Amino acid sequence: MVGSVGNDLVDLGAAAAVNGVGKGVMHPEAAAVAAMEVESPPAEEGGEGSPTRREIVLGRNVHTASFAVKEPDADDEETGEREAAMASVLALYRRNLVERTKHHLGYPYNLDFDYGALGQLQHFSINNLGDPFIESNYGVHSRQFEVGVLDWFARIWELEKNEYWGYITNCGTEGNLHGILVGREVFPDGILYASRESHYSVFKAARMYRMDCVKVDTLISGEIDCADFQRKLLLNRDKPAIINVNIGTTVKGAVDDLDLVIKTLEEGGFKDRFYIHCDGALFGLMIPFVKKAPKVSFKKPIGSVSVSGHKFVGCPMPCGVQITRLEHINRLSSNVEYLASRDATIMGSRNGHAPIFLWYTLNRKGYRGFQKEVQKCLRNAHYLKDRLKEAGISAMLNELSSTVVFERPKDEEFVRRWQLACEGNIAHVVVMPSVTIDKLDYFLNELREKRATWYQDGSCQPPCIAKDVGEENCLCSLHKK
Repeated sequence: MVGSVGNDLVDLGAAAAVNGVGKGVMHPEAAAVAAMEVESPPAEEGGEGSPTRREIVLGRNVHTASFAVKEPDADDEETGEREAAMASVLALYRRNLVERTKHHLGYPYNLDFDYGALGQLQHFSINNLGDPFIESNYGVHSRQFEVGVLDWFARIWELEKNEYWGYITNCGTEGNLHGILVGREVFPDGILYASRESHYSVFKAARMYRMDCVKVDTLISGEIDCADFQRKLLLNRDKPAIINVNIGTTVKGAVDDLDLVIKTLEEGGFKDRFYIHCDGALFGLMIPFVKKAPKVSFKKPIGSVSVSGHKFVGCPMPCGVQITRLEHINRLSSNVEYLASRDATIMGSRNGHAPIFLWYTLNRKGYRGFQKEVQKCLRNAHYLKDRLKEAGISAMLNELSSTVVFERPKDEEFVRRWQLACEGNIAHVVVMPSVTIDKLDYFLNELREKRATWYQDGSCQPPCIAKDVGEENCLCSLHKK
């Protein structure tokens, strides 16, 4: 079965038994797909139908194909068998990574990078524990790179050096956890508002911090519905508002209207009683390079912005950037004698290699380089959307987005092969700098061929996704013009 790291890999013992080159026999359960049923929302009032059950298809249980850790034999140093076995497993794993990278389209990772020049630094345990701006007693750090990267992002978001605080996080989720935590500390009794299409980490933060959380409806595009936002704000006039604004939603790539959110808050009587965190995991770093795009700027009354470093930038390890106003951070910060530093981060120990990778890419590409890559992504996304529609496949592409939403492929094997992210009856492709026209054509040709077999006998039809993408973008039998 295609689409799992465990396909071609065997445990170390099996690799050694076959001299490090053969394929092991996978446990039968490794080929199984776990599923769970969830109840779909009830039909809209006045509409037909009743709650139905659909399956959420989960990935394989990795325990059935994991690599065992085994104690070396007494004579391993003399025979070298263990080293040979481990080398064969790593070679097979690398081959698998190359293959899976060829068929990667559904998740927002830029896989086009070369950090060979940084290999010389992998021999060091670089840890930026504590505050990025205050050295600790641990001297093997990369704060000078980290602060350089933070300064670059602060300039992009129009915040002066003496007015911002931030750090390089371990992932985009940590940026959201930190931004919402700062908001909670500024307004301890505040209510968190987030659109239903916000990243799941936003609702995770609400659970972790035991915050009241109100989910706001969205438009077809996935953008927050400010009319519904206004209604829900007015139900809680006595409590400050903490708002998560999406600079690109997870599934549809929709950008919330920041200016309209601010206007809604101020007109609703919340002036000086709100905190806005901008989740810009992917598009937060693309929007500054798009002409006529709305600005994400600290010249507006926002509290924090976070982006991921392993997405558009193309860092090989998960990481992110979190920037907030310096005036807010003292609420979180505390002196730590053990470190001889201060700390206001979520984690503590932080990957000191990530800032160097980010610094290296920012210096190599610069503003113009990123601008060219953004233009390429948007151009290729329009190409994909147009080709899908020409093939009679329902598809939608939001303005300012490189996320192309289309009907979910019928075959889960195809979904796993191309590593597509799905939700209900829709799937998406996120067009990153590493996604070429040739790769899109390869995907399109395979999708057309497979689709012809899925629906050839007429026993089933492609799904209607009008409620997800709008009737104008749906090409099902009911809406096709």
